[in-house]
Amino acid sequence: MKKNLIATLMAGLLIGSGALYASVYKVDPSHTNVGFKVKHMMISTVTGKFNTFTGTYDLDKGQFKALSGQIKTASIDTGIAKRDDHLRSADFFDAVKFPDITFTMTSATKDKMTGNLTIHGITKKVVMDIDMGGVVEDPWGNMRSGFVLTGSINRKDFGLNWNKAIEAGGVVVGDEIKLVVEVEGIEE
Repeated sequence: MKKNLIATLMAGLLIGSGALYASVYKVDPSHTNVGFKVKHMMISTVTGKFNTFTGTYDLDKGQFKALSGQIKTASIDTGIAKRDDHLRSADFFDAVKFPDITFTMTSATKDKMTGNLTIHGITKKVVMDIDMGGVVEDPWGNMRSGFVLTGSINRKDFGLNWNKAIEAGGVVVGDEIKLVVEVEGIEE
């Protein structure tokens, strides 16, 4: 009986210590930035972000087990209201018809994440680089984790085709969109 008690206690400790490492986090929107960069007129870069988004992810000993997120396309913000209205229109995101951008992780290694990105109703596989920031306890006793995902997509792969040729050669909007997603999450 004493052996069974010791075995039960040991099993409980192992299961309990595993739970300390595996955690589900909710994205903290006040400490997260979902941003992008795109060439303008072939000579400069326009940066922007989305202001409304949600997400959760599961970490086990610093390794991603799951991640999913949703972005409201109408929340696009480049700092120029007229441009943002154009980006919300049918020329680009068509935010009324396609109100959400979604991403669901399908696999991850220590430094790469693969997932399905859906924009404009079109889903494509994308690979993002992971820069893991770590896990800490905040002053209020909450566990927080942080990381950055970076990568690029071709906007035309998602049906975002609007453009205009410029007289000097080239186009108004570049095809490559650089993604920079800086995330801080709070353990649920």
